[in-house]
Amino acid sequence: MGDVGTALLLLAILFALLGSGVWVGLSLLGVAWAGMLLFTARPAGDAMATTIWGSASSWTLTALPMFIWMGELLFRTRLSEDMFKGLAPWMQRIPGRLLHTNVVGCAIFAAVSGSSAATCATIGKMTIPELSRRGYPDSVAIGSLSGAGTLGLLIPPSLIMIVYGVAADQSVAKLFIAGVIPGIVLAALMSGYLVVWALFNPGKVPPADIHMSLGEKIWQSRSLIPVILLIVMVLGSIYSGIATATEAAAFGVMGALILAAVQGGLTIKTFWDSVMGATRLSSMIALILAGSSFLSLAMGFTGLPRHLAQWIQSLELSPFTLIAVLTVFYVILGCFLDGISMVVLTIAVILPMVEAAGFDLIWFGIFLVLVVETAQITPPVGFNLFVLQGMTGRSIFAIGWYSLPYFVLMVVMVAAIVVWPELATWLPAQMKGRAG
Repeated sequence: MGDVGTALLLLAILFALLGSGVWVGLSLLGVAWAGMLLFTARPAGDAMATTIWGSASSWTLTALPMFIWMGELLFRTRLSEDMFKGLAPWMQRIPGRLLHTNVVGCAIFAAVSGSSAATCATIGKMTIPELSRRGYPDSVAIGSLSGAGTLGLLIPPSLIMIVYGVAADQSVAKLFIAGVIPGIVLAALMSGYLVVWALFNPGKVPPADIHMSLGEKIWQSRSLIPVILLIVMVLGSIYSGIATATEAAAFGVMGALILAAVQGGLTIKTFWDSVMGATRLSSMIALILAGSSFLSLAMGFTGLPRHLAQWIQSLELSPFTLIAVLTVFYVILGCFLDGISMVVLTIAVILPMVEAAGFDLIWFGIFLVLVVETAQITPPVGFNLFVLQGMTGRSIFAIGWYSLPYFVLMVVMVAAIVVWPELATWLPAQMKGRAG
């Protein structure tokens, strides 16, 4: 059987497994096992055991459950209750007013969460009822929350970046730092869109309902100060070289525990719920990574990635054309798979092509995260859409329509880092200390 036949057969097995409801991680293991048995003479059992152990014993991967736990702890404290009260006074003079609490709130929580769905759920829990009560249009409130929720993937710490760093053997700390400027720029683009929308639709924005002095605004925002200090501590320790990403994650958990205790939200129940929530999500990601590692090994034995890379090289695509093709490919893939599955399914095949084209792999990691962000708001499989459907009762496709402007902004951001790669590479180049 030729390369095309082999690839089609393995794809058919993969989609059959996924379509039958088998977990993504087990589906990847099943496809890899079939590939080893059918197309190589290697013993599949020994290779699978060795590969799974190797992927699970990665020191870098220990940062993953720690960052997840940090986000889970803060998700269950009074942070979400206090954040709207702290942000609202600062937004009254900006066109669009309280709609900006979605963007700013998501940007802040993204810096302690790492998960798009958790960011969307936490901020939505506090802003959607408040914005609706004050008369803001539901379509714009829901759309801005859906789009801004994706910042959980880009603003460090990011679970997708950890997964990519492990799979591509790149420094997670440098990936984190590389996401800072693009994350800020994307958040600014989203707020900018809300400003423009408000200027064109002044009648749809309720009048300012809070008037405070500077001192009163600072006092209202006092509950946000510890969280911002926690963000500065975690990211600052990585950027300065004091700590690796794993060590910074441990500091973050310790800080989150202290913050939860001081806020009065740390009970036996919230502690246990946070541990179990982090365990479930970490286990799911670890299983997907284990399946991905075995699939990468199996694909290497079959020679498919090498042949595919050689075929694409034979097309003599320019680097920009390759990136454009990959963008379209990931956007289409994002209609059917979640972000982590997209990364682990494709990385073994895509990386050789990207390296051959001469792209920096840290830069490509940020490009990949940006493109994967679009998958969070594209129906029918968009995690943020599912979260908001559960919170609002609207249909997936209606929420997808509300989110369309933010999808366009993400595509604009992808184009921006292609034209100006320094947006993603300048900060890592300044980074000193350990790579973590």
